[in-house]
Amino acid sequence: MKRLVDPARKLIRVLRLRPFQALRERWAEGYTRRDLTGDLLAGLTVGLVAVPLSMALAVASGVAPQHGLYTAIVAGFLTPLFGGSRYQVTGPTAAFVVILAPIASRHGLAGLALAGAMAGVLLILMGLARMGQVIQFVPHPVTTGFTSGIALVIATLQIKDFFGLQPGALPDHFVPRLGALWAARATVSGTECAIGAVTLFLFWVWPKFVRRVPALLGALAIVTFGVAALESLFPSFRAATVATRFAATGGIPAGAPPFVWPWAWAGPSGAAPVLSFAYIESLLPAALAIALLGAIESLLSAVVADGMTRTRHDPDAELLALGQGNIAAAFFGGLPATGAFARTAAGIRAGARSPLAAMTHALTVLGVVLLFAPWISRLPMAAMAALLLVVAYHMSEIRRVRHLGRVAPRGDLLVLAACFLLTVLFDMVIGVSAGIVLAALLFLRRMARHTRGRSLSHGPSATGHAWPRDVFVYEIAGPLFFGAVENALGALRAIHQQMRCVVLILTEVPHLDATALVALEAVLSDLRQGGRSVVLVGAGPQPLRLLKRAGLLEGDSAVQSVGTIDEALSRVGRRDPPRLIK
Repeated sequence: MKRLVDPARKLIRVLRLRPFQALRERWAEGYTRRDLTGDLLAGLTVGLVAVPLSMALAVASGVAPQHGLYTAIVAGFLTPLFGGSRYQVTGPTAAFVVILAPIASRHGLAGLALAGAMAGVLLILMGLARMGQVIQFVPHPVTTGFTSGIALVIATLQIKDFFGLQPGALPDHFVPRLGALWAARATVSGTECAIGAVTLFLFWVWPKFVRRVPALLGALAIVTFGVAALESLFPSFRAATVATRFAATGGIPAGAPPFVWPWAWAGPSGAAPVLSFAYIESLLPAALAIALLGAIESLLSAVVADGMTRTRHDPDAELLALGQGNIAAAFFGGLPATGAFARTAAGIRAGARSPLAAMTHALTVLGVVLLFAPWISRLPMAAMAALLLVVAYHMSEIRRVRHLGRVAPRGDLLVLAACFLLTVLFDMVIGVSAGIVLAALLFLRRMARHTRGRSLSHGPSATGHAWPRDVFVYEIAGPLFFGAVENALGALRAIHQQMRCVVLILTEVPHLDATALVALEAVLSDLRQGGRSVVLVGAGPQPLRLLKRAGLLEGDSAVQSVGTIDEALSRVGRRDPPRLIK
């Protein structure tokens, strides 16, 4: 009967992940006209900010800027509609650039879109498997390390457009990329440098004088109109813009996102790839990386939003919605998307009250594409590079790294440094994987130090009771697992031959793993072969169950299990219990 009940309960838990969860919860609490006004204004503000940011992130990922806008429209609308967070804004993010740029280089937009759809399927499976709490198992030094590493990679990717360099195709890895940029230093453009520098200056000075309009919008508007004015006044003045860089499409196409099968877009050769199992298999590592980073970043952003608003999101519903948003975006020319912390925080500060704010943000982006495509096509490439340099700076978390450097244990700093360097030199997947493994190993080492074994003295001066001199009493405290076996059981292998009985106290052992069980079997076998009897004292439910399953307590009187020290004393011929030394 139990076998039937457990799957039924799991199915019920899955069915509870209904769509529109955050939207329904907010509606049930009461939704007023004031809430609607706040959502519309917040969505309008965030949508205007998202337009240039989405374009810049698409260009940094190696595709045309309109695909970033399509991502903000499709995934940005569907994810909050179906999701479990009231305030999450979804779209292209800077963290994805380091993953998406190599995919676009090797597989083109077709591979990028198909990998995004595959990642969406993986995210849905993660949500159905109730893996929304996965963020709890990613240590803080790992997230800080790979985020800072991603920031450095993004910054190096902007050097080309910021300085107007002509290095040709940039290598995928960090060190060769720096070499290619340095080799192209003679092609630096004074015009592009000036545009980038002015944009950075405006980003810095704008908040000091104007607070109601975001610096991103003000700075880019001034630079864009300034460049357009200079080009009209001085015919010889020319700056690289979205329209000139992507002349094949005339800049940003004015229109809604087109429905296209993900594999029907152009591959690296310009032709659509042939859809096959081998092609899908080649994209699977990329899809896994996208799903992993998407889950981590989205859930981190939702947690921060909860802290700002004193609410709670449903992580499993959020993963399900993120998966649906990524699948849909792939069919409309969008990039992989995840929760965007900066846009989420901007929406909250602008007065967002429900998921309707994030949905309004997507509709705002759509409105800009439909009505103002020619204008946003005139954004200078150097200005967008400056924008991403600012994003990379804020993403680097320099203050947090400095704080951790002062207060964190040395092992955590080692994890942070390893994750940072591996992310920069190789990629995010290697950095995160190595960081989690290293953090786990350091944690196991610390736990192993807490598991100890000690011999309890026999003399009256030590215990207050005279144990028989031929009885060896040994206590183990802490979880007995593979990392602590030698430390805890080593002394049992060197017992004097005169000992006729071993009392092994397991009262403080909450858990026993397979490695420890095998080691304990070997020790008990050696003791029995030496003619010694063994009394196990106070074994907990889990260790006792494993010992019985291994057959150590059945049909062999040489190994006995008792519940208390009193019982152990009666078995070895002494009724007066010992006082254990602490």
